[in-house]
Amino acid sequence: MRPSEPADPLSAQVLASLAGADPRLRELAGALVAHLHAFVRETRPTEAEWLRAVDFLVRTGHACTPERNEFILLSDMLGLTSAVDEVNHTGPANMTPSSVEGPFHSPAPARPMGAWIAEGPERERGEPTLVHGRVTDCDGRPLAGARLDVWQADDAGHYDSQDAAQPPGNLRALLTTGDDGAYWFRTVRPSSYPVPTDGPVGELLRALGRHPMRPAHVHLRVEAAGHRPLTTHIFAAGDPYLASDAAFAVKDALVVPFRPCADAARAARFSMPGPFLEAEFDIRLVAE
Repeated sequence: MRPSEPADPLSAQVLASLAGADPRLRELAGALVAHLHAFVRETRPTEAEWLRAVDFLVRTGHACTPERNEFILLSDMLGLTSAVDEVNHTGPANMTPSSVEGPFHSPAPARPMGAWIAEGPERERGEPTLVHGRVTDCDGRPLAGARLDVWQADDAGHYDSQDAAQPPGNLRALLTTGDDGAYWFRTVRPSSYPVPTDGPVGELLRALGRHPMRPAHVHLRVEAAGHRPLTTHIFAAGDPYLASDAAFAVKDALVVPFRPCADAARAARFSMPGPFLEAEFDIRLVAE
């Protein structure tokens, strides 16, 4: 709930100073100032506590690198990313729900449909997995030329940017659908993993008594002409952290079983090495 009127002369003075030309910026800045001033009046932080909070934000900025955005991680861990996602991605009941991007997205290599995206040591260790589905509109019409950007952690819970043993671009792919809207790729089953806890956000989680775990998942960003871009997850059913995802990003429609398959004919059809796991996930995009 937005404070409707400033409760003290200081708040009124600050709000009166917001005179920029952009009305949306004035609205956002005004609401932020009103809420922050109300927070101070309610909680009465000491000067030492306030300086500690400022230091935390400074250290969060210093922890950011080209491969790791500590501020995105902070937003995820406070549920703010999911809150922004919710107010921006409403639509038909049968659309594929969106979810958070997370801090580990980076450019992916273009790969042919059906490619093995696991090219590191996890290829020998992990459970071979086939992920497939169709990209359609909300009426079920296939979307040709849809672009899927895929990224995931390995069987030990590491992204390529965290693990020197993985080649750059490992477990990432850019795929383009054909006329039938179908997509498929081969990989290893991802693992649940802790978010990075060696920085300020990790300090905060420990101080709040929270665990840092995210359930096993595959990230997808999907774009198709004339349709709203979608960033979402495929979560592995049965993961112990589905009910307590540190990023508050799990939605029931995104939880998918990774089913064992021992069908030799199906393994041959998809060039899978013997028994494998199979996850089917159809994606329904909202027309713009």
